[in-house]
Amino acid sequence: MTNLFDDILTEVQPSEHTMDKSNTPTSTDTQQQPEEKIFSVSEFSILLKTVLEGTFKKIKIKGEIQGLKRHSSGTYYFDLKENFGGKDYILNCVLWKWTKIDVKLEEGLEVIIGGKITAYTGRSSYQITVETVDVAGIGALLKIIEERKQRLSAEGLFNPEHKKPIPLLPKTIGVITSPTGAVIQDIIHRITDRFPSRIIVYPVAVQGEGADEQITTAINNFNKIKGANRPDVIIVARGGGSVQDLMPFNEENVVRAVFASTIPIISAVGHETDTTLIDYVSDLRAPTPTGAAEKTVPVRSELLANINEKSAFLNNTILRLFDNFNLKIKSFANAIKSPMQFITDAMQRLDDKTSRLDYLTNTKLNTIRDRLNFSEKMLESYSFKNVLKRGYAIVWNGNKIITDTTSLKNTQSATIEFANGKVDVYTEKQTVSSKPKSQHKRETTENQNPIQGDLF
Repeated sequence: MTNLFDDILTEVQPSEHTMDKSNTPTSTDTQQQPEEKIFSVSEFSILLKTVLEGTFKKIKIKGEIQGLKRHSSGTYYFDLKENFGGKDYILNCVLWKWTKIDVKLEEGLEVIIGGKITAYTGRSSYQITVETVDVAGIGALLKIIEERKQRLSAEGLFNPEHKKPIPLLPKTIGVITSPTGAVIQDIIHRITDRFPSRIIVYPVAVQGEGADEQITTAINNFNKIKGANRPDVIIVARGGGSVQDLMPFNEENVVRAVFASTIPIISAVGHETDTTLIDYVSDLRAPTPTGAAEKTVPVRSELLANINEKSAFLNNTILRLFDNFNLKIKSFANAIKSPMQFITDAMQRLDDKTSRLDYLTNTKLNTIRDRLNFSEKMLESYSFKNVLKRGYAIVWNGNKIITDTTSLKNTQSATIEFANGKVDVYTEKQTVSSKPKSQHKRETTENQNPIQGDLF
């Protein structure tokens, strides 16, 4: 860089010797000053591009991604931003579509990019051509994951009511993972040892740029399969790794694809301590890929032993039921009587009921008879004829009983009933006296018709 700038300065500035001479007055006016180098725009742009690209061949720069855009060609354009002293400093970046990186670019993510400076002479601008991308700190990724988790949880994607049951004996098992490595081999061997089943492997990248899109496509394609090739359950698996390595399983498109799947999905990402967003949305989480295989199928030998045990229990239960039925049948047979015994028993019950009826009838009749006798005696005791026997009489005017003298008119006939018979009489003119009752009574007796006689 020093030599290059020395060359440039040599061309555009007078030499030190010339500079000294120019500053020293001379008596010769014929001495000429050296001419300044004049560049064209293209010359200077090319020169600047040469200086920049030749000086900074490889460089690493830390900053926050801003203005991320993906061109239809697949190339990413974005800026690296840093706020220093209250002012934002911006550096343009370009990531060509053929450059493979292990980080999914996201707005606001703090990264360390590696690349080289390139100048675009057409606009006198410069940029960083990105070759590598690393996350600047684990905290930045964890913050993005937590914010995404809260948002998806608020939408209900992690609710338990959306979980689908895992079939007990799946005929076909779909596995989404890397086609190389120990994960797929562990799953195949474990399933084969426990309960041999049909396995369809959908190979995908499990980390790096584009891995989330491949996983999403695999889940969607499995769900599109119809007929016998359609998996009964899907395992999404990969081995352990850093938070950055596991980021594809935290991407929103993967989470939504798992939620929308009509096929039950078992997540087996990382080790037991690793947790990704796919674990929250999947129908079942396994701590390891081997654990996922164990949760997918039972052990065939244990299943057969369990079936045999239950079969023996069922057979013994059926035999006991038959024995109980035989005992009940014998008991019923002993309890069955001959037709004649049924008849004699019925006749005996009839005789008992007849005797009981006769007893109740006689008892009821005697009770009624006693009540009638008592009522007769009471009626007789209340009869007016018994009163007449004690010396009283009743005066009748037709069918009407006369209770006082005002009820009889002069020369009116009446009937007097005694205990031993009745006598017809005629009344005379009545007189009203103010004499005492006893004197009046005597006068009445004296003036009485001799034919009628004295009733009192």
